[in-house]
Amino acid sequence: MVNVPALAVAATLFALVTVLGFAASRWRRADLNLLSEWGLAGRRFGTLVSWFLIGGDLYTAYTFVAVPALVFGAGALGFFAVPYTAIVFPFMYVVMPRLWTVAHKRGYITAADFARERFDSGGLALALAVTGILATMPYIALQLVGMQVVIAEMGLRGDWPIVTAFAILAAYTYSSGLRGPALVAIVKDALIYIAIIAAIIVIPAKLGGFAHIFAAAASALPLRPTPGALILAPKMFFAYVTLALGSGLALFMYPHAITGALSASGPTALRRNCILLPAYSVILGLIALLGYMAIAAGVHPATPNFAVPDLFLKMFPSWFAGFIFAAIGIGALVPAAIMSIAAANLFTRNIYREYIKRECTPAHEAGVAKFVSLVVKSGALLFVLLLPTSYAINLQLLAGSWILQTFPAVIVGLYTRWLHRRALLWGWLAGMLAATAMAASSGFKASTFAMQMHGASVIGYIAVFALAINLAVTVALTFAFDALKLARGNDKTLASDYVS
Repeated sequence: MVNVPALAVAATLFALVTVLGFAASRWRRADLNLLSEWGLAGRRFGTLVSWFLIGGDLYTAYTFVAVPALVFGAGALGFFAVPYTAIVFPFMYVVMPRLWTVAHKRGYITAADFARERFDSGGLALALAVTGILATMPYIALQLVGMQVVIAEMGLRGDWPIVTAFAILAAYTYSSGLRGPALVAIVKDALIYIAIIAAIIVIPAKLGGFAHIFAAAASALPLRPTPGALILAPKMFFAYVTLALGSGLALFMYPHAITGALSASGPTALRRNCILLPAYSVILGLIALLGYMAIAAGVHPATPNFAVPDLFLKMFPSWFAGFIFAAIGIGALVPAAIMSIAAANLFTRNIYREYIKRECTPAHEAGVAKFVSLVVKSGALLFVLLLPTSYAINLQLLAGSWILQTFPAVIVGLYTRWLHRRALLWGWLAGMLAATAMAASSGFKASTFAMQMHGASVIGYIAVFALAINLAVTVALTFAFDALKLARGNDKTLASDYVS
């Protein structure tokens, strides 16, 4: 049955941000037939706009649907998302200004552009581009799952809601480029803060306080089909640590995170954002608690992804639930737009221009990127339709397992060329195969893997195990290839390119 008040409020807010998305093409007007303008907004976003854009980029449907869903189903393990944001911002403070500086001076649009010139390796750049596109698709799919959940919660069933969300996203991304999600992110953040502050005040008051909420969660979690716990079991400590560490290291490897960083006006704007962005981490911790509140409220969702939407419908009037659903949906729309732009940048710069049409004009290059942004979203739809999404968070963690394999070439490469270009490529391949095999062993339903070490079974995040394999292969082959005197190629970057 359609919830008319909720649908009316949500539809009104969706209409507002759709108009903003299209209107953004006229904001800070520039030639959107240039990839640097369409895909990076001319690298002119200052501290405030970057804060909204990067925050909107990083805090996604993963935050508002998937994290509390995991807490609802598994308990304490779901809180790994909180410490991983504590890892992310110091890492960003150190690394991203350096990447921005060399990218600005050399005209790079993507991380693969950097690897191509740093290691003089078209193959390595191609590997990074393919990995970025592949990892982006399940991450966009997670956003589409978030949209699908809130639309279904308002009584609209079937596949057509997600197709509608795809069409809206595709249209304004094509039209406005990165300016669209940047402008919408401002509205999105305002909605999210209002929704979460209201939830964290009203819901505990109705449920009898946090003592009752934690007691109810402690009683219910062990009875789950896959038992969870309010306090993390010792055997899950390593899984918790590796999930936090791997997710933290992977986050700024994603094309959309790099795109958001490279759109800033300079290193100073990025460093200020690293200081200001932890404000989102406070909200993340509160959002994770919604999983426990859903347990205490006695909701029985069809899947864990519906736990928070069901909670809001039970605790708030329909019209305000519609407001919150719109916030969640728009919170998915913003990062999905940036992700598709980032993947399109990768394809256009590092595949199409490199291997298909080297002499393409700037306008043609931008046109290809716009078209590819549509194709990427279509690929994401296939992930939603073909892979299990009971825990939507597994889509993001699967993507993280792949994208973390670009860490040696990009992050290590920012500071040293000691790793051999051929070794980096073989290490990447070993990591990708290992990550995929470990994920496939559970039918892509789990993000952790039980590794056998000295007769003991150690459960950890697939991405970290795969990165360890990647680095081991890369280092070993670097020694071997240097001993064989295989050419390293020429570094086209200069020491001065890294200094702002």
